[in-house]
Amino acid sequence: MFRKILLWGTVAGLIVGSILFGTTVAMAGHPPSMGIGMAIGYTSMLIALSAIFVGVKRHRDEALGGVIRFWPAFAMGLGISVVAGVFYVLAWEAALAVTGMDYGAEFAGHMIEQQKAAGVSAAELAKYVAEMERFKTQYANPLFRMPMTFTEIFPVGVLVSLITAGLLRKSTFLPARR
Repeated sequence: MFRKILLWGTVAGLIVGSILFGTTVAMAGHPPSMGIGMAIGYTSMLIALSAIFVGVKRHRDEALGGVIRFWPAFAMGLGISVVAGVFYVLAWEAALAVTGMDYGAEFAGHMIEQQKAAGVSAAELAKYVAEMERFKTQYANPLFRMPMTFTEIFPVGVLVSLITAGLLRKSTFLPARR
């Protein structure tokens, strides 16, 4: 099962990583709005993490005779998610290196502008600006940035793994072809 986790995690990781890297490099200098960027990002994650469903179903059908219990299916999905998450983090780090983008500063600037647009008081804005300055400093550290990046994709993988395990535990759901 470990080899299958590596295989399907690599498939998912290459898909999501190539989309992340490609869009980041292509849009460097003129990024889309935060909403559009998030829509692209999470859609690519769902597309890539569909490999969880495919991998668990193939394992159920080929190695287990068409039957898998919830917890083994969920564990396999989580394993695939971890491998895909590592690829996602590496793709983000590569994109930052290639583009020279200071995402922490861009994000902080965007968040400060939102606070200004909301009309917060000068004291609240000053406190928020100080928080964003701390964030920029922290985000510049790869030991802070990499786990943070991993937490973008991993919850999506957990959700896909839960749904996959719930569906595929029923041997009558898309039964194995004989």
